[in-house]
Amino acid sequence: MQKVQIEESWYNVLKDEFEKEYFQKISSFLHNEKRSGKVIYPPGGLIFNAFNLTPFEKVKVVILGQDPYHNPGQAHGLSFSVPDGIPAPPSLINIYKEIESDLYGNGIPRTRSGSGNLTSWAQQGVFLLNAMLTVEAGRAASHSNIGWQNFTDAVIRSLSEHREHLVFMLWGNFAKSKAELIDQSRHLVLTAAHPSPLARGAFFGCRHFSQCNNYLHRFGMEPINWQI
Repeated sequence: MQKVQIEESWYNVLKDEFEKEYFQKISSFLHNEKRSGKVIYPPGGLIFNAFNLTPFEKVKVVILGQDPYHNPGQAHGLSFSVPDGIPAPPSLINIYKEIESDLYGNGIPRTRSGSGNLTSWAQQGVFLLNAMLTVEAGRAASHSNIGWQNFTDAVIRSLSEHREHLVFMLWGNFAKSKAELIDQSRHLVLTAAHPSPLARGAFFGCRHFSQCNNYLHRFGMEPINWQI
């Protein structure tokens, strides 16, 4: 089997998963879909972007999304994030508003550039993981049953078991369901409503970003600069 192209520390942690039958089926499914002419997001080289930007030992925070964006140009392998030049989606705008309210006392986003690219978070140790790592163009949740959750559940378990004092941010019912994979005696698990406008503002006031930085500081880690 060809070696999966993923950052080395993650490969070492997950190499057993790559050899399992379910992962072979994911790989075969994606190759067959592409051969049939279907467009898959994110582009192949970005499927493991979150892993490549945030090595295993550098993870401080995990923000779990569900599904990559399925519109052209949006998905680049980081949950909630979009590349430079793509307007920030509504959920991300609400995340920015909560950051401003939580850390700076107002709800006016300071992202004057309108950037939705969260690469700077990933480089600081914020692991921006989607539970499904691919999606068919224009079809939300189209890859929810091809095996990705087996893989990303293993990722979460590995972080829980082999690291200490991580902060997991679980937003919405889907993400909250993953709390059972995490040893909450070793890590901080923060839950809230989803930042989507469909949640009618229930996300606001969760204060996850200040709680996260206070926790990191308490255990001698550099807090995250959440400003974009």
